[in-house]
Amino acid sequence: MSRRANTDKIGDCTERRQELEELDAQGLLCPEPLMLVRHKIREMSVGEVLHITATDPSTDRDFTNFCRFLGHELERSKLEGPVLEFWIKKA
Repeated sequence: MSRRANTDKIGDCTERRQELEELDAQGLLCPEPLMLVRHKIREMSVGEVLHITATDPSTDRDFTNFCRFLGHELERSKLEGPVLEFWIKKA
């Protein structure tokens, strides 16, 4: 797990938008990825985004329901190939 700034380049200046937390849940099976996400989100500030990589197909359903029940925003998901990616914004 690591933390990096999510930035946009505009001409010669770089604008810092928000902090982006990283969570690698590849190789883990349900319920481990969801438990790690739940724990990590608790440590984050409102508005921060968590980027998750996972390989368990059930994470799509789990993270969608997690966000729906707890009010977080599933900003984006990439469900192509063996590695799934999710971006969750803490509410």
